Amino acid sequence: MEKSGRKPVSCFEGTPQLGHVGTFEMGHMKFRIDKSTIGGIAIAALGIGFGLVLDGGKIAQVLQPTAALIVIGGTIGAVMVQFPLSIVGQAFTHLKDVFFNPDSESDAIVQNLLRYAYKARKEGLLSLDSELAKIHDSFLKESLMLAIDGANASDLRKMMELHLDYHGEKDARIPKVFEAAAGFAPTIGIIGAVLGLIQVMQRLQDINEVGKGIAVAFVATIYGVGSANLLFLPWAGKLRIRMRERQVIQEMTLEAIISIVEGVNPRALEMQLKRFLVSAKRPSLQKVASR
Repeated sequence: MEKSGRKPVSCFEGTPQLGHVGTFEMGHMKFRIDKSTIGGIAIAALGIGFGLVLDGGKIAQVLQPTAALIVIGGTIGAVMVQFPLSIVGQAFTHLKDVFFNPDSESDAIVQNLLRYAYKARKEGLLSLDSELAKIHDSFLKESLMLAIDGANASDLRKMMELHLDYHGEKDARIPKVFEAAAGFAPTIGIIGAVLGLIQVMQRLQDINEVGKGIAVAFVATIYGVGSANLLFLPWAGKLRIRMRERQVIQEMTLEAIISIVEGVNPRALEMQLKRFLVSAKRPSLQKVASR
């Protein structure tokens, strides 16, 4: 996909550079901190913390490194048993999609697709061959290459839908890693609590320490249930949303390329593509396409 020195979401190259407050650049992409994720975690933590304090407790009572180690270590280990290491690594890599939002690229994609449609209408489909070298998005490049090579609309749709299905299956594994972690964490927390109670039972002769020991033992349960419901499950849900957004863009790209192959009037294509614009100001696509 041709863009003015910018690469698609899937390209991450170079060293991150700080931009305006709350943003940074990686490669040619700009990212903004996801305020919803950060704010949600902060509100949940503050709400639970204030509730504990109002009930007469102390924050220090739930800050137990041993319990955290048991829950985190046990959960990661269980996840690694269930999933291949490559998938676990991809899941942690995709956490950036939870905490950071890349600038939307749908406007640039729509403008380029419409420009290709007008060029193909005026100069023929083969004229788009000169555009291939400028396209960085692999899905768009492959779709356009098949169109230029003479694939009919039906064959093009079948081949690229297989591509979408294959990558959709691979992407679906990523949220499942965190969903599995959400299932394991509470149980690992119970294991941590039982381990703590075992230590308490060995010191029954000191009755003054028994109550404190039991309280500390159950902190592992809090960590397990809390991480599952405040972190792992929300992360999985947000990743599904992000991946679906990318799938929609690819589906839009495929439909536009098929329309170009079928010779659909660019103005009719413009009406279809306008719904994918996300900017508040929607310039005339025809003016952009005619550049």
